[in-house]
Amino acid sequence: MEGEIIMRKILLHGRKVYGGVCEGDAIVSTQPISFCGGLEPSTGEITERRHVIKGKSIAGKVLVFPSGKGSSAFSKAAYATWLAGKAPIACIISKINPQTALASVVMHTPAVTELNQDPIEVIDSGDWVKVDGDAGVIEIIKKGKL
Repeated sequence: MEGEIIMRKILLHGRKVYGGVCEGDAIVSTQPISFCGGLEPSTGEITERRHVIKGKSIAGKVLVFPSGKGSSAFSKAAYATWLAGKAPIACIISKINPQTALASVVMHTPAVTELNQDPIEVIDSGDWVKVDGDAGVIEIIKKGKL
């Protein structure tokens, strides 16, 4: 039928960073993110000049990004974002570093890394994504029209 919506499910497998299971809409950044200086903790909005998702909020989203950038203050900003209730609900990180690992812990955010496919190439902003941090499994639901 014309205009019929079809759904396609994709599974990715990776390594647990922080456990837990949740699902929601994805927001994808093709650039590393700086939580300290590049994110407004009270809103969850990316504020870094010239950032690909500048002006978008990560609050309540599954955040997909290549890596974090910045110093040890990264986790302090992540914690402030969590305290404000504006943290992402899960993180999918292409390349983990100490800042992003600690941020996942202080935000109590399920997180997975080292996936069998590049999540930035597979996941689009707006896709419905289920993150199983315990098993290291990502389930992506893509919607499209015939």
